[in-house]
Amino acid sequence: MKFYILDSSEALLQSAMDFIIGGLAGAGATIFTNPMDVVKTRLQLQGELRSRKEQPRQYRGLFHGLYVIAKADGVLALQKGLTPAVVFGFCMNSVRLGTYHAAEVQGWTQSTGSVNVQKAAFWAGASGFMSGLVANPMSVVKTRLQAAAHPSVAVGQQHMYTGTIDALMKIYKTEGFRGFFAGVHASCLRLAIGSSAQLTTFSIAKETLLSHGISTNSRLRLAFLASALSGAVVSAVICPFDVVTVRLYNQD
Repeated sequence: MKFYILDSSEALLQSAMDFIIGGLAGAGATIFTNPMDVVKTRLQLQGELRSRKEQPRQYRGLFHGLYVIAKADGVLALQKGLTPAVVFGFCMNSVRLGTYHAAEVQGWTQSTGSVNVQKAAFWAGASGFMSGLVANPMSVVKTRLQAAAHPSVAVGQQHMYTGTIDALMKIYKTEGFRGFFAGVHASCLRLAIGSSAQLTTFSIAKETLLSHGISTNSRLRLAFLASALSGAVVSAVICPFDVVTVRLYNQD
């Protein structure tokens, strides 16, 4: 009985650590990726609710977007929405990675000792769906803050918030609690599909690399290679869903 309690306590502690570590990793990465996210948001909002002939071309790509934003709004504008982005990264990744890892530990993603694609995809999708529900309010705030720009380079609907707290208060005041869940259906679908593609391909890539004797002595290199492969897949898969989600977030 004592061994059972100890094992259960250790499993519970490990699951809690997985949630925390996954969240911190996502939050930390956000600091470096947020400028690209700001540009991505502006690119995806270009031409919102306009015909192709009327679409403005303020941003012509990643590097042009970085230059235009820095020139019009200042270099610090490249970190717009950083606070909600960090909170979003923590919430999303803690739930998504923590839930999926818990399923891996329990063996729910495997059959006869190896990764089962269907099971892995199911649990990856389920973890992505849950993370979408939890992180949606911060994603709405993040998107609207990132979209706000100088009139000369503004695209999409503009929301005048002074910061995260002001955004939360104004969204609740004007749109009610439902405002925090704008685009939640598209967000959950995007994260479910994206997580299925990412976490499943990560597990398969890691298993394949090990079976071929690649990076068997370095867990860090193994994780990097598997992450790079899965990242390429997920970027291609979720891009259309990401465009729809961002536009829904930006509409009140």
